[in-house]
Amino acid sequence: MDTQRKIFISLGSNKGDRLKYLQDAINLIFQKIGKIKIISKVYNTPALGFEGDYFYNCCIILETEISPEKVMLGLLEIENSLGRVRDEQVGYQSRTIDLDILFIDEEIIDTKLLQVPHPELHKRKFVLKPLLEISPKLAHPILHKNIAVLLEECEDASNLESINIWLKNPSKQFQFSNYNYIAIEGNIGAGKTSLTKMISKDFNAKLILERFAENPFLPKFYEDSKRYAFTLEMSFLADRYQQISDDLSQLDLFKDFIISDYDIYKSLIFSKITLLEDEFKLYRKLFYLMYKDIAKPELYVYLYQNTERLQLNIKKRGRDYEQNIENDYLDKINSGYLEFLKNQSELNVKIIDISDRDFVENRADYLWLLGEICSKNDET
Repeated sequence: MDTQRKIFISLGSNKGDRLKYLQDAINLIFQKIGKIKIISKVYNTPALGFEGDYFYNCCIILETEISPEKVMLGLLEIENSLGRVRDEQVGYQSRTIDLDILFIDEEIIDTKLLQVPHPELHKRKFVLKPLLEISPKLAHPILHKNIAVLLEECEDASNLESINIWLKNPSKQFQFSNYNYIAIEGNIGAGKTSLTKMISKDFNAKLILERFAENPFLPKFYEDSKRYAFTLEMSFLADRYQQISDDLSQLDLFKDFIISDYDIYKSLIFSKITLLEDEFKLYRKLFYLMYKDIAKPELYVYLYQNTERLQLNIKKRGRDYEQNIENDYLDKINSGYLEFLKNQSELNVKIIDISDRDFVENRADYLWLLGEICSKNDET
């Protein structure tokens, strides 16, 4: 995926149930393209450039990792699904929905498909007024003027009236801020880090990622597990304990909650598989000395994937030291987690089977997964 972009979009409708068309368009943008960051007020505005009924207009800020070209194609598909047919030769005309990209961060794009910034935006009060409302510091990268100045200089004499009805932001249907600390867990290759990053980005969470890549014993363990198992598990335990203790104790006033891609209890699950019996007994004593002092997640999400899917994910991400992991080892890890969770009474646990889902590449699967987490949370 590409780098996340902030995209400013203008929406308008002057046919049929105007408000419903705006809401339907926003819902589809969220479902197919990305997160709706903010929605402006809705303004009742006269048709500009042709004789027609009054429009309802608004602007939104969209956050997405999809490329600008794919975003534009997605908007055209949404227009088409809502009954809009673009006919450039006819000129301005009434429409069920009109979706225009105004800005994409500070990018300047000039292609047959897409012109950014929109070449007419500075001439349209119905664009500038809601845009000023949702992003007052936004500046035009070509004209080098902010939106307030462009609005003041705009020669459009149209009279805009804000209506006392707010459009609903579909991003708000998923609530994580009821929790201070959430842990996402899963087997090797289950996608826990990817999901943790996505939720952190979309829902303003402080991110805690396991520092496994910094562990010098991990590649050695996969080469000679018997020799390096105890050293590896002890180093992981010490590092996880320190990281969780430090990060949970540091309050971040600008974040809504904390989310991590591991829970420290995984140390005991993995060590039971990798260590000899006498080593594990010693390790378990040390673990529980630390575990009693560690803050527990208020929500523990376990992403289950079958072994075949895990192997595909492991091959796809291409870490050299993971390529020879055997199915039996992954099976034991899954069994270890499920046994722990089955007997768990202290944690609020959600087990979700994503074996047939690809929430990284498929936004519908991502939204399904968020829905599974949040709907189950509502039941508890």
